[in-house]
Amino acid sequence: MATFLSCVLQPGHGIGRPSVSHAVVVIFLEFFAWGLLTTPMLTVLHETFPQHTFLMNGLIQGVKGLLSFMSAPLIGALSDVWGRRSFLLVTVFFTCAPIPLMRLSPWWYFAAISMSGAFSVTFSVIFAYVSDVTEEHERSTAYGLVSATFAASLVTSPAIGAYLSACYGDNLVVLVATLVALADICFILLAVPESLPEKMRLNTWGAPITWEQADPFQSMRKVGKDPTVLLICITVFLSYLPEAGQYSSFFLYLRQVINFSSATIAVFIGVVGILSIIAQTLILTVLMRTIGNKNTVLLGLGFQILQLAWYGFGSEPWMMWAAGAVAAMSSITFPAVSALVSRSADPDKQGLVQGMITGIRGLCNGLGPALYGLIFFMFNVEKMKFCIYNTVSLSIQKSLIPGPPFLLGSCTVVVAFLVALFIPENTEPPVVTSGVHINTPLPGSDEDTPAPTSDEDFEPLLQDMVTGWYLVPFQPGLPAG
Repeated sequence: MATFLSCVLQPGHGIGRPSVSHAVVVIFLEFFAWGLLTTPMLTVLHETFPQHTFLMNGLIQGVKGLLSFMSAPLIGALSDVWGRRSFLLVTVFFTCAPIPLMRLSPWWYFAAISMSGAFSVTFSVIFAYVSDVTEEHERSTAYGLVSATFAASLVTSPAIGAYLSACYGDNLVVLVATLVALADICFILLAVPESLPEKMRLNTWGAPITWEQADPFQSMRKVGKDPTVLLICITVFLSYLPEAGQYSSFFLYLRQVINFSSATIAVFIGVVGILSIIAQTLILTVLMRTIGNKNTVLLGLGFQILQLAWYGFGSEPWMMWAAGAVAAMSSITFPAVSALVSRSADPDKQGLVQGMITGIRGLCNGLGPALYGLIFFMFNVEKMKFCIYNTVSLSIQKSLIPGPPFLLGSCTVVVAFLVALFIPENTEPPVVTSGVHINTPLPGSDEDTPAPTSDEDFEPLLQDMVTGWYLVPFQPGLPAG
């Protein structure tokens, strides 16, 4: 077994030179598999927890997010030592492991989803991989490409899953999703080459990893040493917290409260996904070149405020469609933030840095869904929807806010916008002294450390968007990898 693993995980394997294309395929297949399960997921979730669907969905996603937060720093640090390829294999395998359990045992399925959070940090490893193979001037475009791929994987897969479910049943959908996940694992094993240069990778698997590197709170304790990094991290936390809650419950909200059909939800995902791809490729590139990095972040936050407020007050289907178009534009925020924060990292600490970014977002992936689920429960949103058809209660229903969690989220993003105003437009890249990892903060920097003196000694870095996104996926059960 040891011989097999050493052969499989050997850096020299793979097809061609490491490139962004390898990362794109890995992300596409992983989230395509989960996108197929959109319709079955909503059905199984409601059947398993008919009384408190929103609350249980929030708790499941909350546990998963917190486990991701706790494990992300260690995985990011280990990928800096042992390479990216082996950890791509591990994260994809464990993120997709719950899929076959959906039809075998719903309870075990949701338990496995929660526990899989310990390895659901694919994005952190992917962006570290991309950082190894791109130059600094390519980073913004590469971030947008990976983020857009995330959206592209969800453009067609929910519709395909809904069609297969209607025609052949959920069992076939789960089978197809499992096969796609297996194809992703085989692609990593056979086609993905190691991206981390030999000179940056220690030669022994026995290299020590300190507790400081594995501590998810370590970077948060040090982040205050650099005012710029502190402002960026606060912005990421305040903007991603409501986004994480939204993406964990929004499709469930459309079905349970707005009464969207499975087919309509699939079309909604496809339309918003296409718009997000355009936003994160063409529009993001134009904005970064014309108005600059910081202003692009502010613009994205502005769209996010409008989007969440619209979801909060909207009670008609057409309002959801209009707000979805705005949501596509808000997807430019995280790629722009990633490009901004990547300047603060050392070239050989990209896994660590990605782990830290993923770390804050991991924390949000735990707190956001739980917060949204609790607010839905407190405001009795599931029960209120039945009053819409009661003529006596109709006037009362109209006076209430249809989506309280979304409105609260918009207020949180307003604070993030105000914080982002104080982020310097241009910063010198400091040296990362330690860190963690999902959408997270960077550690303190040492301004006295000399910068690389040649292109050969400098390995550019790269960063993510996600949700990418974060783009489109706001599905219950969707992995925050």
